[in-house]
Amino acid sequence: MRLEFIELNQLKDSPINVRQHGGEDVSDLVPSIRSLGVIQSLLVRPNCEGFEVVAGQRRRKACQIIAEQDGGFDPLPCIVLEDGDDAKAIEASLAENIARLPMDEVDQYKAFAALRAQGRSIEDIAAHFGVTERLVSQRLAIANLHPPILNAYRSGDITADTMRTLTMASKSQQKAWFKRFRDPKDRAPTGKALKAWLFGGADIPVSHALFPLEAYGGKIIGDLFGDEQFFDDAGAFWKLQMEAVIERQQRYLENGWSDVLILEDADYFGRYDKVKRGKKDGGKVYIQCRSNGEVEFHEGWLDEKDAKRLDRAAAKAGGEVTAEPKPELTKAAIRYCDLHRHNAVRAELLKAPAVALRLMVAHAIAGSPLWTVEPETQKSYGNAVIDESIKGSTAQEAFAQEREAVGELLQLDDERRHLLNDSPFGSRHDLAALFARLLQLDDGEVMRVLAFVMGESLSAGSVIVEALGHILKVDMAAWWEPDQAFFDLLRDKAAINAMVAEVAGKRSAKDSLTKPAAFQKDIIRGFLEGRNGSPKPEGWLPRYMRFPMQGYTKRQGLPGVAQGKEAGKLFASAS
Repeated sequence: MRLEFIELNQLKDSPINVRQHGGEDVSDLVPSIRSLGVIQSLLVRPNCEGFEVVAGQRRRKACQIIAEQDGGFDPLPCIVLEDGDDAKAIEASLAENIARLPMDEVDQYKAFAALRAQGRSIEDIAAHFGVTERLVSQRLAIANLHPPILNAYRSGDITADTMRTLTMASKSQQKAWFKRFRDPKDRAPTGKALKAWLFGGADIPVSHALFPLEAYGGKIIGDLFGDEQFFDDAGAFWKLQMEAVIERQQRYLENGWSDVLILEDADYFGRYDKVKRGKKDGGKVYIQCRSNGEVEFHEGWLDEKDAKRLDRAAAKAGGEVTAEPKPELTKAAIRYCDLHRHNAVRAELLKAPAVALRLMVAHAIAGSPLWTVEPETQKSYGNAVIDESIKGSTAQEAFAQEREAVGELLQLDDERRHLLNDSPFGSRHDLAALFARLLQLDDGEVMRVLAFVMGESLSAGSVIVEALGHILKVDMAAWWEPDQAFFDLLRDKAAINAMVAEVAGKRSAKDSLTKPAAFQKDIIRGFLEGRNGSPKPEGWLPRYMRFPMQGYTKRQGLPGVAQGKEAGKLFASAS
């Protein structure tokens, strides 16, 4: 048997197919296939008119419906039976012997990206999972997404169609769209409106110009409420912009780049099907021009297939290789050996927990096709006040210092000190080399690395944070004190007045009850700073920053309070 990708019009039902009735209604399959593609390969055999479907006629029918509605469909992944193949045996074993693709688009992306990080090509990954190269490319495009958009998709707040469209947007467009999406007074565009917003007729901001503004002869317009200004004449803008782009293109060529390609919105630039190559190694520059006037310069990239062709040519010229050697084992035989070796090794690993500990730490840091550990990015979703406060945090500084110490312990250079990476594409650690280094460390040193990696990947705002605060008896006063950002973010007058009572006494709280929130917050700050001889409450913490977390009113809605109660029940014995 062999895997092929076959056009719909070359497939027809087989007269021997066991499903002769009940296969017409495929309404349950259409949404899934439209969203995810054909996950499980069809079983077919050749005939004089193309191929007949031995197993998978409902999948074929669903694809036909989608093709009629959407104007076409990709070739379908098919296992083609050869003479002598036992169709029933093959069908029964497909689920066991072919890697199963996760059903969620983001999980599919992670599975593909992990293999990409190991150097596997898009073609190899497609064959590995029995899907089209186009589907692999579509999923890998998710790497281009602004993380909050990805989170919104996974939580069900946006649709798969919206997510896919946004993969074609620039980072600034994605951030602008998400800002609109989060604004309850705005309505972020979706569907056709989103495509029009991204690719057609958008106002062109002055900040996108590559040319001196004095060269523009038209008017620059703006309003009293926005920081951005816009060009009033798109035609005049693009004439000057493209002149600047072509000048930059010529400069790149003069500096020795092999080629400089100017792309438009329709010519989407994606890194997932390219490899990083320097100027001396044939790398190209891609210039992406977007309809909103934004221009992005992607230096030092090469299509994966072009890179392989250059590598083969260089090897041949150097006399290193003459032809691709044929393996002495078939793929099936290799898989047979792999599985038996795997079973033997993991059985022995059960007897060596110290080795398993080190291997687990190495996997958590470097990743593998079965391991994807992501760091907590501590995103504030664009709130500069929070960013500044976190940046100056004592606890943040302590963790940063430990990152440096652990990096030295693992003998990592400066560029690799961020142990965990946002994306498998950014993996900068060799798993085997890292494992070798961990084997050289004693148990105490390995546990130190493990503690750091766990802290790096600890999810903020989770019940586990509350549980650890309970178990470790965390004293927030040792790591945090009320700053300007904290007071700026306080809004609830009832809660603020309750804080006044804690810090300045019930009399002060009663006297200031009708005063503005800013006045009450100033009372709290005054007592904390010891102004005017007032007694300074040492070690005071607002209830929000204590373990367990508490609120100041009877109203619900604080996740940390509920999580703290849950953690208290679950881990009471650990106190």
